[in-house]
Amino acid sequence: MFAGPLDESIIMRARKAGLLELKIHQLRDWTHDRHKTVDDRPFGGGPGMLMKPEPLFEAVESLRHESTRVILLSPSGRKFDQAIARELAGQSDLLLVTGHYEGFDERVRETLADDELSIGDYVLTNGALPAMVVIDAVARLLPGVLGDDESSHDESFSHGLLEYPQYTRPAEFRGMKVPEVLLNGNHAEIEKWRCEQAKLRTEKQRPDLLK
Repeated sequence: MFAGPLDESIIMRARKAGLLELKIHQLRDWTHDRHKTVDDRPFGGGPGMLMKPEPLFEAVESLRHESTRVILLSPSGRKFDQAIARELAGQSDLLLVTGHYEGFDERVRETLADDELSIGDYVLTNGALPAMVVIDAVARLLPGVLGDDESSHDESFSHGLLEYPQYTRPAEFRGMKVPEVLLNGNHAEIEKWRCEQAKLRTEKQRPDLLK
């Protein structure tokens, strides 16, 4: 699942330039039975299977370093946002543990992980997709990844607001005109307009962000 998205575009260029080191590990490599079992039925009954603690503990303990931050991807984690992405971008080593089935044995959550993240209030088949979302959001904040580091400072959620409307050429298309303020070259007026528009858009589309 990781092969496509992480081998394209910005992430690919960051890896080739040495700005991001990314390794994908197969949990079954830390199993010791011939079936390479990583899941089992939950005690007490119930549907589905749980990720077993033994391979998870062995994997994390063999991969983590003193500076490693271990993060579980799980629906019960704190909701991932741009502020957390910036927080993680300041870390030197992240180890993302992707859930599957009905989740993790609770002992993994209680004693092995440093943090637990969710990308939204919905359930996915497994934690691979959330991990890719976190990787993408964090990687683009690393110095040099976007080419112009200012690019990540002035976009949606960077200041707790949605991004202001953007326009490009032509100045008029099918009767729809670019706001005159963007054409007059007065940077102070442009900055003021953008700030006002960002607040208006946020109030209209994501008023929860203003709380």
